Amino acid sequence: MIEVKSLYKSFAEIKAVKDVSFTANNGQVTGLLGPNGAGKSTTLRILYGLLTQDSGSALVDDIDIKSDRLGAQQKIGVLPDSHGLYIRLTAREHIYYFGRLHKFDEDKLESQTNELIKLLDMQSIADRRVEGFSQGERMKVCLARSLVHNPPNVLLDEPTNGLDVMTTRTVREIIEELKTKNIAVLFSSHLMHEVSRLCDHIVIVSEGSIVASGTTDEIRAAAGEDNLEDAFVKLVEGGVN
Repeated sequence: MIEVKSLYKSFAEIKAVKDVSFTANNGQVTGLLGPNGAGKSTTLRILYGLLTQDSGSALVDDIDIKSDRLGAQQKIGVLPDSHGLYIRLTAREHIYYFGRLHKFDEDKLESQTNELIKLLDMQSIADRRVEGFSQGERMKVCLARSLVHNPPNVLLDEPTNGLDVMTTRTVREIIEELKTKNIAVLFSSHLMHEVSRLCDHIVIVSEGSIVASGTTDEIRAAAGEDNLEDAFVKLVEGGVN
C-alpha cells in the first residue's frame, strides 16, 4: 500500500505539489491524472525516492521513504517517465542486472527472467542489444526490469505512451494481472478510456493540488458529466460549484 499525506514540494518560487494526500490500496489500480505541469511526475519522483518533499510524508508498506529510502525502494517496481536503458546491454541482461540490484535470489533469477520474457512476448528480442529497439520493445524491457523482484507495489508513469495496439493490450493485461495478485498499482495516464477501464480509484491533480478523487462514477457525478473526459476537463478548469 502506498500512502501520501499532506505532501508539499517547491522548486524556488514554483510550488509543484501543495498538500497532496491519497492512498493506493493493495489489489487496486489507482490512477493519478492531471494536465502537464500539474504535479503528477513530481509526486511520483518523491515516491521513487528521486526527490525529497519539503513537508508531509510518503509511505510504502508503512516504510517512510524520506527516512528509509532503500527500504521503501525494495518494495516498489518503477516504470519512470524517462526510461534510461543501457544501449549495449541485451533485454535479458537488463532484467538480470536489475534483479541483482534488488538482490533477488540468484538461484531463481534465470527462471524469473524467462517468465518475464514469455509474459511480455520478448523471445525474439531477449538476446539483442536494446540499441535500435522500437518504442514498444523498449517499454517491454523497462516493464520487465520493474517487475523482476516481485514488488508488492508498482508505479507506472505513462506506461502505454507511444505503444502500438498489441503492446498496449499486453501492458493492460499485465496491470490487470498485478491487481489479481493483490499488488498496489499506481499509474499516470492521459488516456481517459484507459483510466476508466483499468482504475478502481482516480486521483485528479491540478496546479499541485487534488481537485477530485474517487471511482470513475464518483468523479463523473462530482462534475455532473456522463463522460470521464468531460468530467476531468471541468474539474481541472474549476467549473464545479
